[in-house]
Amino acid sequence: MPEAPVRHVFVYGTLRRGGRNDINRLVPAPEYVGMGEVRGVLYHIDWYPGLTLGGEEAVTVVGEVYRITPALEALLDGIEQIAESADSEYFKREVQVTVDGAPVECLLYEVNPQRVRGKSVIGHGDWILFHPA
Repeated sequence: MPEAPVRHVFVYGTLRRGGRNDINRLVPAPEYVGMGEVRGVLYHIDWYPGLTLGGEEAVTVVGEVYRITPALEALLDGIEQIAESADSEYFKREVQVTVDGAPVECLLYEVNPQRVRGKSVIGHGDWILFHPA
């Protein structure tokens, strides 16, 4: 049986190390690759953040990059409540994330822009600095 292609995920909020949903506590365990950066806007939704990519207010948003299995990806989809509809809270995106100066193709969970209306912007782009565990 052929191996599934290698997938990477960029986590920027509660899935980060030490966060409420720390990806390192999940099974099957991910493999840490390094710290990553994307350009976007980080919002304080509630006890968790949401990230929109790009935009005029974009800053460098930091997070962690992990190598994951298809089983872990399915588990993450459940945590992020991915739904096949326009009103899903998050959408799965494939983006290039900069890790140690090099681009890495990553899965990223982008918040639905409709869900951030009236929410506060986290101007420095680091959820852990804003909301330590």
